[in-house]
Amino acid sequence: MFKKFSFLLFFIVSSFSFAQKDKELFRINDKPVFVSEFEEVYKKNLDIVDDEDSKNIDNYLDLYINYKLKVQEAYNLKLDTLKKYKRELEGYKKQLIAPYLQDEAYLERLVKEAYNRKKNDVKVSHILIKIPKANSIEVDTSFLYKQISDARERILKGELFESVAKEVSEDPSVKLNGGNLGYFSVFKMVYPFEDMAYNTEKGAVSKPFKTRFGYHIIKVNDKRPSKGEFEVAHILVRGKGTIGKTKIDSAYQKLKSGADFNQVVKQYSEDIGTASLGGKLPKFGTGSMVEPFENEVRELQSIGAYSKPFKTRFGWHIVKLIKKYPIGSFDEEKKELTRKVKSTSRAALSKQSVIDKLKKEYKVVENNQALIDFFNSNTHQLKKKDLKEVLFSIEDKNVYKKEFLKFIGHSHNPSIKSLYEKFKNHQIIEYFKEDLVNKEPAYKHTLLEYKEGLLLFDLMQKEIWDKSSKDTSGLKEFYLSNQNKYNKKLEEIRGLVMNDYQKQLEKELINNLKKKSTIVIKERALKKLKKKYNQS
Repeated sequence: MFKKFSFLLFFIVSSFSFAQKDKELFRINDKPVFVSEFEEVYKKNLDIVDDEDSKNIDNYLDLYINYKLKVQEAYNLKLDTLKKYKRELEGYKKQLIAPYLQDEAYLERLVKEAYNRKKNDVKVSHILIKIPKANSIEVDTSFLYKQISDARERILKGELFESVAKEVSEDPSVKLNGGNLGYFSVFKMVYPFEDMAYNTEKGAVSKPFKTRFGYHIIKVNDKRPSKGEFEVAHILVRGKGTIGKTKIDSAYQKLKSGADFNQVVKQYSEDIGTASLGGKLPKFGTGSMVEPFENEVRELQSIGAYSKPFKTRFGWHIVKLIKKYPIGSFDEEKKELTRKVKSTSRAALSKQSVIDKLKKEYKVVENNQALIDFFNSNTHQLKKKDLKEVLFSIEDKNVYKKEFLKFIGHSHNPSIKSLYEKFKNHQIIEYFKEDLVNKEPAYKHTLLEYKEGLLLFDLMQKEIWDKSSKDTSGLKEFYLSNQNKYNKKLEEIRGLVMNDYQKQLEKELINNLKKKSTIVIKERALKKLKKKYNQS
């Protein structure tokens, strides 16, 4: 399909808005085609054709007229109304629109920010006060905010962060770590949390802030340069007390005596997942392993070096350094960082930046009284006449209460005002999508390529490819009438004959379309165009 589709796109035209003074080149059934329209596609394809015949304007015009005839026939057959066509076109539109829904300059700033953060690790402790999910948007959470603020005041007055955390934090892990989350780097935490961690000075306690998990305060315990990522192998002994210590010491002595690390792993390691792999762990960076493990790895200077036995909550370890992956230059890291920025919640920030710009660009007028009435009403009791009332307008487009009601799903949600803001943003984006063809010529042109390319594919499928594959008698008749061209039996060269038969069917289609169409070429405009390209 894609090879044929690409071939069809060869003749797709540019769809820029042309001035009224633009000269007609030809007309098919009273539908004009302008010089600039033809010239756009002619120039576009000059560099990708080699033979002079293809560069000849008369020859190219003939092909272009054939193309236009097929486009009109596709519309005449209403192929643009088919569900399959609409579905495929909608898919292409989403792909084309996606880049316009991101603020590229804003994204670039986020990528640079991510790179700078990747170069440093932060170590923080935190206190969390959860916000109940059912009330996470609208209800009064001031008492929760007061709890987190009071906790901060206690710490600022001298109480230990760990003590306050164990008393008030609702993070389940606080009993084990006293709120200490250890070191982490970029992309390891939700963005608001990461943002606060990197923007708070070492030793300082942040102001209260909110994430989807609730209200937080953090204390930045340390900041250090990152050493990138590591590849290591380890020996793990899970035994507690002296039994585990004795076993790991025995493994260490074997290594010091020159034993092969892989063999010692097989003999001693109790990590079932890695014992058969020589103890090898997946590549990791800061925040992926427990802190004591990462600290030991950071201290290993040379490839092949191994640590002394050390303990984590999982047991006793010896770790060997296999490879280091230091942080590259910005250009080296940019591609992967961009991918991560676009695939995380940061992408929503970029989209919001676009929405904020559109709010300034478009005239958005809200019907304040209608909004007040809606917010104070029971949505189940709204009358039909009320639903026809305008909530707001975007330029010349009115948005009605019934559309908002459909958006919220008929539920009187306590978060109705926040849902309204989401709805308004959604409507602004939808208006922008429809307005793109007026704002972005490149988008308009590419969309037309897909639009007509899909139509032509469906036309060829219907009138040529399907017919030729089903019409076995027609194929045989074509073969017999052209037997002097072929020196083998039909069964042996069916593919070749089928290809020639399809070309014949396409010629017949074009001839039939020309017979039932009125084509008028504007000779003066054509002569002027040929003179421009030094063709008589």
